[in-house]
Formats: sequence, structure tokens, C-alpha cells
Amino acid sequence: MLVFLLRLVTKGQDMTDSVADISHMILQKLLENPKVPRDISEDSRIVEDLAFDSLAVMNFVMEIEDMLDVSVPLDKLADIRTIKDLASCLHTIKAEQA
Repeated sequence: MLVFLLRLVTKGQDMTDSVADISHMILQKLLENPKVPRDISEDSRIVEDLAFDSLAVMNFVMEIEDMLDVSVPLDKLADIRTIKDLASCLHTIKAEQA
């Protein structure tokens, strides 16, 4: 299933049917990094639980933006605390572009 979802993303197709789909994709992307704890969930806090500093957050968000072909405004980044927050933000932006 993961391979299928990643193929959809890399082909630029819309897989944003739900916030849960985007959360799943984000979690899978995070788990590619061996430094990320294996017990993360959509409620994991990006800075506190994943120990991402501001540069790591920006780099990760840029990767996800590229995968989903969206751009997260900087003022929205300040409101993102958890993986689910990021997924909700991306879902909203993607829906507004549709």
C-alpha cells in the first residue's frame, strides 16, 4: 500500500482525499530517517517529540511541499505543532488549489 501511495505522490497525482492519507504519507516519509523515533503518530509534536530544529522543520516541509506540489505560507508554519496539524494544513491548501 505504501508503495502505491508514494507512486501517486511522485507522479503528481492528487492523493489528498483525507487528512489521514496525508498524515500516513508524512509518517512514512519521516520513518525513512533512522534518527526519527519508531513510535511516532499523527499526534507527535514535530519539534518536541521528533527533536527537529527550525532548519530541519523547514527542510522537511519543503520535501513534503515538493511531493504534494503545494506551498505552505510561512505564517501558517507557526501554527503547526503536530504531524496532524501539518497534514490538515496541507489538505486545506491542496483543496483551495482544486
